[in-house]
Amino acid sequence: MPRSQLMTMFVFLIILLHIALVSSSNLRPGYYSKSCPEAESIVRDVMKRALVREPRSVASVMRFQFHDCFVNGCDGSMLLDDTPTMLGEKLSLSNINSLRSYEVVDEIKEALEEKCPDVVSCADIIIMASRDAVALTGGPDWEVRLGRLDSLTASQEDADNIMPSPRANATTLIDLFDRFNLSVKDLVALSGSHSIGEGRCFSIMFRLYNQSGTGKPDPAINPMFREELYNLCPLDVDQNVTGNLDATPTLFDNQYFKDLVAGRGFLNSDETLFTFPRTSKFVRLYSKDQNEFFRDFVEGMLKMGDLQSGRPGEIRKNCRVANSVTVDHLVAEPQNRMESNHKSI
Repeated sequence: MPRSQLMTMFVFLIILLHIALVSSSNLRPGYYSKSCPEAESIVRDVMKRALVREPRSVASVMRFQFHDCFVNGCDGSMLLDDTPTMLGEKLSLSNINSLRSYEVVDEIKEALEEKCPDVVSCADIIIMASRDAVALTGGPDWEVRLGRLDSLTASQEDADNIMPSPRANATTLIDLFDRFNLSVKDLVALSGSHSIGEGRCFSIMFRLYNQSGTGKPDPAINPMFREELYNLCPLDVDQNVTGNLDATPTLFDNQYFKDLVAGRGFLNSDETLFTFPRTSKFVRLYSKDQNEFFRDFVEGMLKMGDLQSGRPGEIRKNCRVANSVTVDHLVAEPQNRMESNHKSI
């Protein structure tokens, strides 16, 4: 391997290690209880309205926590639009034509800025909205830890290097999660986020027509389900056509795991969890015990939400655009922000 590639890989691994090890001691429940007491209720109200307008939108917003936290920590970087000097994460391989419903976060931020200007970060909005997406569709509810800062920049390259492909197998996923101190159990439980929402034909064409370069479909697909997928995604389909990720796409439950056991996983990165020995035991467990799934899912979401890069940050006024970089906006240490929160009481 060329020396330049080795150096790139080394730097990448150092970044991942740093993200995983930064302390989350500044994050706590009720962070805005004095500086913006209605923050969490405002977020939930907007999510309720989004659910009524378009049920799929809340599932889309829930994905934001995964795509944000895995790329340089939970810092709202994935919300930034491109600028002439910065390629952001929205057009990265894992996000382009996939992530959607950014306007829901815009609506939340607008409501919060009206009530509590310059207080609630976009990074925390993602965490709260992801929790609410689960709770509002029948899943567990939990107390989130808040107090994050918004990044000053974003990196398409980092997103491309880190986020997994829908073609990923269990080994690749286990290795990725392990870099962030997330266990095999965390991987399987958090994959249960696919209990709600839809996926694109683009993500499964290789499974249907050329799995592993064989020119044949993935043998793990249930034959009857394979026929359903053929009808949904023929070779000449618009690959942005979507299909349900499980049999109950608007209800957060353990049906996703039941479907995996039955060979009805939509994505390769889903079905591989059942066909791989180290992950299959958790798939079987969650398919039989929804309460166990809910408990482990919450634990995984909290652990993932604690990922931080330790970089300087700010409270954006608009989640799509970083503030002007001035002394007034920059906060070098989370502790400074905690002190300013208390001073605003």
